[in-house]
Amino acid sequence: MSRASNRAYETIRSMILSGELPAGGQLAEEALAERCGVSRTPVRDALRRLESDLLVTRTDTQRSFVADWSLDDVADAFELRAILEGRAAKRAAERMSDAALERIRAANLRIAQAIHQPTPDVGGFLDGNRDFHSEILEAAGSRRLSALLSTLIEQPVVWRTAHHYSREALVRSYNEHEELIAAFARRDGAWAEAIMAGHILRAYHAYSDAHNGLTHLDPARG
Repeated sequence: MSRASNRAYETIRSMILSGELPAGGQLAEEALAERCGVSRTPVRDALRRLESDLLVTRTDTQRSFVADWSLDDVADAFELRAILEGRAAKRAAERMSDAALERIRAANLRIAQAIHQPTPDVGGFLDGNRDFHSEILEAAGSRRLSALLSTLIEQPVVWRTAHHYSREALVRSYNEHEELIAAFARRDGAWAEAIMAGHILRAYHAYSDAHNGLTHLDPARG
């Protein structure tokens, strides 16, 4: 893919994940080309890639829209994440090096710093959370798991859910990460797998609460 196509992909993807481009909204190639500073051809390439990422849908008339996930779609995605990330956590624990463990700890420390601001830094939480889960995938050493999870981990619903978390919910997520780190430090794959599966399913219930109109969410609910 060309440099222009990559730039268009990253720009449009960022706007979808942030909610700047809302779910169900039509994606006009000309407007996107102007926004990305490229021609329409790289935008078309980017939209095809985003379609494979499940972030964009295309109609029979070749019009593109931001994917609008139903609650059933989201439930399926989180259930798959629980299975796949649970497996990744098990593999990571069994293969964990001291250097990888330190990188995972550092990612969770950044999360702690973000959530303990006077007003929690949700963007910082999301960045640290992405790094935390990415480091676990790296430690797991499975290209197939990484490929399968690539379309599930950074859905727009993850971004939107986090912005409804209370401070207590953000702290709970951090504490679950700390328990995962304890499992990794002991190289206990079964423990790590169980914690990760519960961690992901708890996040689904947080999204389900948000979908049903609650303002502040607690991932332990549901």
